[in-house]
Formats: sequence, C-alpha cells, structure tokens
Amino acid sequence: MSADDPARAAPSAGAAHLVLYGRAYCHLCDDMIGALEALQSAFSFTVEVIDVDADPALAARYDELVPVLVRDGVEICHHVLDRARLEAALAGPATTIA
Repeated sequence: MSADDPARAAPSAGAAHLVLYGRAYCHLCDDMIGALEALQSAFSFTVEVIDVDADPALAARYDELVPVLVRDGVEICHHVLDRARLEAALAGPATTIA
C-alpha cells in the first residue's frame, strides 16, 4: 500500500480504520498487507501502515511482534492475519475483541 493508495486514505463513512504496525524489511508485514488488500473488496476498511522503526517508542512496544494489526487501539492480531478476528473487529466496536 503506497502513500497514493486509496486504502491509506482517511476512512470514509462506515469504513473501519485499521493501523498496521510493521517495518520496511519484514516479509510477514508484506504478507499481511497483501492479505488485507485481498479482503478490502469484501469488507469496508482502510489501512494505515506505520513503520515502527521511525519511532523508538513504537519499536520498543512492537519490536518482535510486527506486523501488528490494530483497530481503535485494540490489537486484532500479530505476525499473521487472523481473518476470524479481523471479521469480528470489523463487525462491531473494537472493544468487543477479546
């Protein structure tokens, strides 16, 4: 997802906004981005990709967990996309995700 990609745009009405914490040289991050892109036609969400290495606090928090997918501050999954948890997160408020 490039900076010009519509998936990185501000969320439209009704679209959930997800944040993916990752890093540039991470194949798991690339895999999760690809999996999310494949699901965007079926679900209404945008994805903001944040490089944890650009912020020491984020690097310390997420270092070995990247990629970490988050909605409204609540972690959905890390390392690999958990489609069931993603669908649950998109179906309702993030606070319902266990």
